[in-house]
Amino acid sequence: MKTLKNKMDRKTFIKVSLLSGTGIIFGVNYLQASDISSKMPNDLESLNYNNFNAYIQIANNGMVTIYAPNPEIGQGVKTSMPMIVAEELDVVWENVSVKQANLDTANFKRQVAGGSQSIRYSWMHLREAGATARQMLINAAAIEWNVNASDCKTNSGFVIHPNGKKIGYGDLVVKAAKLEVPTKVTLKEPKYFKIIGKQARNVDNFKITQGDSLYGMDYFEEGMVYASIIHPPAFGQKLINIDDSEALKVKGVLEVIRIGNNIAVIATDTWAAFKGKKQVTATYDEVNKKEDSNYFDAQMDKAFESGEFKKIREDGNVLEAFSKADKVVERVYEAPFLAHNTMEPMNFFANVTPSKIELKGPIQTPEGTANQVARILKREVSEVTLEMCRIGGGFGRRLKGDYVIEAALISDKIKKPVKLVYTREDDMTAGLYRPKVKYKIKAAIKNGKVTGYHLQEASVNATVNKMRADFFPSGAVDNLLIETHRIKSKVTCFAWRAPICNILAFAEQSFFDELAIELNTSPVQLRLDLLENAKNHKDKNMQYSPDRMQAVIKKVVADANFGTSKKGVYQGFSAYYSHNSHVAQIAEVEIKDHQPVVTKVYCAVDCGIVVNPLGAQAQAEGGIIDGIGHAMYSEQIVEKGVAQNTNFHQYRLIRLKEAPEIHVSFIKSDEAPTGMGEPTLPPAPAALANAIYAATGNRLRKHPFVTNGLNS
Repeated sequence: MKTLKNKMDRKTFIKVSLLSGTGIIFGVNYLQASDISSKMPNDLESLNYNNFNAYIQIANNGMVTIYAPNPEIGQGVKTSMPMIVAEELDVVWENVSVKQANLDTANFKRQVAGGSQSIRYSWMHLREAGATARQMLINAAAIEWNVNASDCKTNSGFVIHPNGKKIGYGDLVVKAAKLEVPTKVTLKEPKYFKIIGKQARNVDNFKITQGDSLYGMDYFEEGMVYASIIHPPAFGQKLINIDDSEALKVKGVLEVIRIGNNIAVIATDTWAAFKGKKQVTATYDEVNKKEDSNYFDAQMDKAFESGEFKKIREDGNVLEAFSKADKVVERVYEAPFLAHNTMEPMNFFANVTPSKIELKGPIQTPEGTANQVARILKREVSEVTLEMCRIGGGFGRRLKGDYVIEAALISDKIKKPVKLVYTREDDMTAGLYRPKVKYKIKAAIKNGKVTGYHLQEASVNATVNKMRADFFPSGAVDNLLIETHRIKSKVTCFAWRAPICNILAFAEQSFFDELAIELNTSPVQLRLDLLENAKNHKDKNMQYSPDRMQAVIKKVVADANFGTSKKGVYQGFSAYYSHNSHVAQIAEVEIKDHQPVVTKVYCAVDCGIVVNPLGAQAQAEGGIIDGIGHAMYSEQIVEKGVAQNTNFHQYRLIRLKEAPEIHVSFIKSDEAPTGMGEPTLPPAPAALANAIYAATGNRLRKHPFVTNGLNS
């Protein structure tokens, strides 16, 4: 296989190849390369169509296949990313089929589902992929007709000339493949978009409803065996020995093996593996009794008393602001560990042989996971192939490839293809949790203005991330100090949907509601005034846009008629910036059977250009429901190193009948898209808590609400 080379200012190139004589693959890559040849070889079948960032297959009948490179975890990128390519290619969306690409580190960049960055990161790459392929088709038609390419246009899969000539893409792909790659292409102006901004159904909807094999749990391969995993019962425990005699008597159990500090039961099916697992007797070393939720609470309180914090950001003179204040307002907000609880349990297929390592299943970080597997097995990463399945929920849990590594280690040891499947209890009791955290927030008030702001975070195993320190209200308050204190623990914690922001937003936005009461002003006006101050500061480190935040606030206030009297309806306001998007929300609560019930949430979002409004609305609604549900009901308790909530009979989630009506508005914009999978979650708990206060006078500062003051 040969590599196409060509000098380009944008260091971009296209490679084109025949597929079984029926079509052409167009792909784009953005390399740091130079000194490259200008022509495609004549022998097209000898080409290798790799090094793509996004790529397109066009059949000779004009049908188009677009490959979606990033993992699909329900955030809709398998639909929206191909929509962007199709827009610039200028084809009819109904004539496009979409396929999931496999991990291909040579040809794709950032095949990751995390941080709400898939669309934002690939926006220009995807557009240029479609536009470059479109230009090559135009050039091929111009040669065919002996006209200037600049006179030709495209429309819905055809190249058109003013003289009336018209030819379909399918009739041009072979000729287009032999042409020079254009060094410059013109992207569409947003006002001419025909696909982007229009509602498109999820490309997998039909397959999902028909039960097609999309998910890792569906995957089956002849000759494979099944494995169930046994982790230590307490965090940090070490495995000493195993008695598998009873487990081996279970019909279908083939063997029991040790994998590091874990035990794997190998069987002919999952049921036998799960039954065998219950019959294994294992002994472990002593539990560390300090790995306990109550102990962590005491340690966080101790940190607040001692003041032993790491400074993250400091503006102005905070000590002076507080010393001269007319009033100081101080509050503490807290939240427990949370499990991820994805609908689809952790699972992965692995087949490790002397010549290759085959992996298939649901993973948010395929490249990083493939690298880990290669390193742990002491193999070359080039020997690893990883196929991505549609993911039945991730929320950050599947950013960590621990279960993939376990599957690979098991296969390597038993010398068979294996499918590892977790039980719900496996993941809830030995999984990765949202960190347990407390926030102490203080504000200095002088002459009716906020002159100082001091935020302290005490957490168990939280990751320090300075970017959050550049979010609102940084840049909006003259004197500001943000500090953190991390308590180390064996309890495994990791990214949970909208990391850090998911609880920080609750603390800050609840605090600003309380602060507005102290200042005898509207909570909305307080935010608007602070944002106006941020505009005056023009802080170069500020991540958010005061103008865009003010716009979403004004929009949601108008949508919800905030502050106007609605009989029996109480409102709570919240606004937050995260994952590059600005969101404002108003929750409405009514008293039913003497209890506050959230009935409706208004939400305004500025996420730049909305690629697929149908998908974006679903993400907005899902984030709000997720935020409200976990704030209301969910908690993972750890006692002496052991997780106490093992399944849904103990770990409460929001139910369908408890989900509120949701009204979502998107700010019209020509700005590049920003995040959408996570930004609506962080402001939701505070909007709800502020509404409950309006309804009952009961201020909720600790999650979950149902066990921490909701009924008092």
